[in-house]
Amino acid sequence: RLSPISKMAAATRLVLLVCGVAVFRTAVVSSFAIDLDDSFKENREDDIWLVDFYAPWCGHCKKLEPIWDEVASEMRSVGSPVKVGKMDATIFAGVASEFGVRGYPTIKLLKGDLAYNYRGPRTKEDIIEFSNRVSGPLVRSLSTQQLFDHWQQRHLVFFVYVGGESPLKEKFFEVASEMIVYTYFFSASEDALPQDITVQELPAVLVFKDGTYYMYDEYEDGDMSSWVNKERFLGYLNIDGFTLYELSETGKLVVVAVIDGKNSSEEHASLKDITHEVATGYREQFHRDFQFGHVDGADYINGVIMDEVAIPSIVVLNTSNQQYFVPETPIMSIEDLIKFINKILEGSAEAQGGDSFFYRVRRLLYDGKSTILSVFKASPLLGCFLFGLPLGVISIMCYGIWTADGEYEPEEGELLQDEAIEQGDAEPSDGEKEENGDENQKDGEVKENSEELKDEELEEKSMVEKKTD
Repeated sequence: RLSPISKMAAATRLVLLVCGVAVFRTAVVSSFAIDLDDSFKENREDDIWLVDFYAPWCGHCKKLEPIWDEVASEMRSVGSPVKVGKMDATIFAGVASEFGVRGYPTIKLLKGDLAYNYRGPRTKEDIIEFSNRVSGPLVRSLSTQQLFDHWQQRHLVFFVYVGGESPLKEKFFEVASEMIVYTYFFSASEDALPQDITVQELPAVLVFKDGTYYMYDEYEDGDMSSWVNKERFLGYLNIDGFTLYELSETGKLVVVAVIDGKNSSEEHASLKDITHEVATGYREQFHRDFQFGHVDGADYINGVIMDEVAIPSIVVLNTSNQQYFVPETPIMSIEDLIKFINKILEGSAEAQGGDSFFYRVRRLLYDGKSTILSVFKASPLLGCFLFGLPLGVISIMCYGIWTADGEYEPEEGELLQDEAIEQGDAEPSDGEKEENGDENQKDGEVKENSEELKDEELEEKSMVEKKTD
């Protein structure tokens, strides 16, 4: 039986061993992300690089740092040809600027002369998926049905070109080079497709999603790039802030069921089911103009429309001009939602919000208020320091200016300017009149004497002149 001292020593050794393993693992993981310098631009061209351009003071960069180390570790362990690096864009600002870095963190995959920006969620799985997709061929080949089934099981949405050489294929490859950062592109012969897929005319472009497929029609769908950008999303989504930002690039209106995910009541589940049913069952009617989904909680939607939204409820967002639509009555059935959407299409539904000057000013005020409240909510002491100190300084300055502008009190015997003017304009008294009369009389006598002296001088001068003659 071990003594208490022996048990304590054994526990201490165990803790030190665990800490040592953790430190070693951290050091090994961190070493997989290569620190890059200004020589990177000349030495990188023969390899494919996934690079994080960061700033040491950036909070988002610090949050990404452990995730980035995990990305580097996993890609090294699976033998990926992609090298993972990181560059301090504040030290090597010239190199970062040449790669088009405008904010932090910026994730780019560099392949030859091409640079692809990553704009997805900053999770290990999503970043690795992006790297694997972009580092490979722009358009992958599907030669057999087994290979087709393999990719269909792995990816929820992907695009396939079916047929031989054609202008449509050239356009497909051109769109793939632009949209590879978002989704996968494949080419296949008709024999490689499953038997339940029927292509009426070749060549053709198809999108596979939602358990089925849809064909691109140039006359109805317009530009292929725009069509791919709209169809790269599932028909019904779990919407968050990042997804809504991406949906803004599609030009579609977003039908959102605002529910409480923790509430298992029939009211919440029913509204979600109604929205999902309209998205899938009425796709041909609405998919070109609307995207459907639900959001858990009203906080984000409240921030978008700057108002309070009831839960559960339906809100339709126009992300292109910041307008939104709210039904006048609660949505209780599929028919109610279809009727509301048709009113929006017809233009009879009232649009609220917008991007006018008034709403822009309101947005600034709302964002400022939200920022202040969030700071106070997260750290009351920090909020008091950040906002209380400037207000205190401004208050002291205002008080000093106010008190410095007081009334002037003259010393004894000193008259204010206004009083002097009033006294100068006042009627003189009898004594002042007599004094003024005596002064005027004296002035007259002095003037007469000076005139008499002048006459005598003239007479003397004339007599001298006569004697001279």
